[in-house]
Amino acid sequence: MDNTEFRDWAHRLADYMADYYEGIEEYQVKSTVKPGSVFSQLPSLPPAESEDMEKIMSDFGKIIMPGITHWQSPNFFAYFPANSSYPSILAEMLTASLGAQCMVWDTSPAAAELEEMVIHWLKSMTGLPTNWHGVIQDTASTSTLAALLCAREKRTDYAVNKNGFSGNERLRVYCSSEAHSSIEKAVKIAGIGQHNLVKVATDRMFRLNTKLLNKAIVADIESGFIPLCVVAALGTTGCTSVDPLSEIAAICEEFGIWLHVDAAYAGSALLLPEYRWMIEGIEKADSFVFNPHKWMFTNFDCSAYFVKDKEVLLQTFEILPEYLKTVNRGTVNDYRDWGIQLGRRFRALKLWFVIRSFGVKQLQDKIREHIRLAKWLEQEINSNPQFEMMAPVPLSLVCFRYIPNHKSNNVDLNHINEKLLGKLNATGKIFLTHTKLNGQYTLRMSIAGTLTAEHHVAKAWGLITETAMSIENDCV
Repeated sequence: MDNTEFRDWAHRLADYMADYYEGIEEYQVKSTVKPGSVFSQLPSLPPAESEDMEKIMSDFGKIIMPGITHWQSPNFFAYFPANSSYPSILAEMLTASLGAQCMVWDTSPAAAELEEMVIHWLKSMTGLPTNWHGVIQDTASTSTLAALLCAREKRTDYAVNKNGFSGNERLRVYCSSEAHSSIEKAVKIAGIGQHNLVKVATDRMFRLNTKLLNKAIVADIESGFIPLCVVAALGTTGCTSVDPLSEIAAICEEFGIWLHVDAAYAGSALLLPEYRWMIEGIEKADSFVFNPHKWMFTNFDCSAYFVKDKEVLLQTFEILPEYLKTVNRGTVNDYRDWGIQLGRRFRALKLWFVIRSFGVKQLQDKIREHIRLAKWLEQEINSNPQFEMMAPVPLSLVCFRYIPNHKSNNVDLNHINEKLLGKLNATGKIFLTHTKLNGQYTLRMSIAGTLTAEHHVAKAWGLITETAMSIENDCV
């Protein structure tokens, strides 16, 4: 492909992308292809000769698009969002065109300094401590792993990095039973051991029970364990419960434990001053993460990771082979030393585009609107005697279940709601997911899409009630 053909296809693809968003509601939200159907349409060997872009794009439409779940659809209410937006897409196009590998300042000074500034902007926008430091990671999973590695190294005086585990560390990590699975994965990868993750029970609002946390820490100390880290969740995955950060911070301060705050989804709500109550006590924490790629309309992947003491971060990760030495080292931020990866994408550019294009006020307006829509849906559910709210709605996730008049047994209700979810998703009109709260099958409706408006939520609720009524007669 030469420059002339590239120019032609770049224009054509720009039109394709604009058309896609213009007609995105026409697609079934969740792909309905069968396992192996895409794979079976692909040739087993790569082409020996160049293939025409017309043919490639034709196959993209016939083979790939049917297997795509449309995360940017305004009718996507599953999981948490992985939001995009027009300015973010434009920035990604530029990022791909530049093809910069931004591992150190010298490999693209603008990338390093823009990252430093947008991190500074995020602190200002969210109310995080101004003296903290930050870096853009790929995901919250990576950020949480970085936090545990830093906690491990600080606690062992960097001995594990130097000598490996002695076998006598007996380190413990604590989180609530509702916390994200990435914590368990990070504990395994960090060598702490899955059995050394203590999952503390929650209170009636599904928040980490601080009395039980304190009790678990004391018992571990008496048994010869070393409490290493507590992970507090602001917005748990199942139901967006908000752990009592101030109480947890006081416990961590008392016992000298690293406190990491996982606000992957909910952190964007900190753009709203009225939601800063979630981070009361944050000054006592050691690290914090939230994902602009979830609820701040920035393309996946973009995770903002903050630390109180950047020297711990640097001592945990930095390594200096001869080929990476530069004359500017020590006077600039070489972000390869701030995490696991050496190679780094220019993620700051899309965040810069989004913040400037939306402006803080419009970002706040969109987040507030999503929260308002969730409260509206909560009211609708509460006013319908055949549905039941399953958890509070602090943000924009609504957890509920269907309860037919003649059913009260949880086993039956679990089956009914699982069937309801399957029927809803099979329509292709909306996409929801589920969790289990206290063993009860719960439907989750996450209202946070860039394009989602009130009429989408109202239409989804109408489909939910209509579908529920249609299965009532054949409920087991």
